[in-house]
Amino acid sequence: MSTKTIKPTESELEILQVLWEKDKASVREVHEELLKNKEAGYTTTLKLMQIMYEKGLVSRDDTFKTHIYKASVSKEKTQQHLLGKMINSLFGGSSTELVLQALGNHKASAAELEEIQQLLNNLKKQ
Repeated sequence: MSTKTIKPTESELEILQVLWEKDKASVREVHEELLKNKEAGYTTTLKLMQIMYEKGLVSRDDTFKTHIYKASVSKEKTQQHLLGKMINSLFGGSSTELVLQALGNHKASAAELEEIQQLLNNLKKQ
């Protein structure tokens, strides 16, 4: 699947998060995970997952009575695509603006700051 076609909605992203974490799951398992954070109807979860299957966001093993779903898009590619869209639409294409906004509104831990510093050092070496 090309990155141009990765266009999950917010609800679809919630389902993908569950599938990325579990690797594969039935609608019931996904629905139970979603209920931990918000109200969701089972039939809504089922319908969303059917739509996601049609869009190619998930694959489905229907060899058994209970269908088992698996994400067809990688977490990393989806993050890259959505982040790229966000940088272009919200920050005028400036990743610097994104980083300044993120660090200005979120207190980073010492470990996070060290990881960011290592990334910056590696980028400077390139």
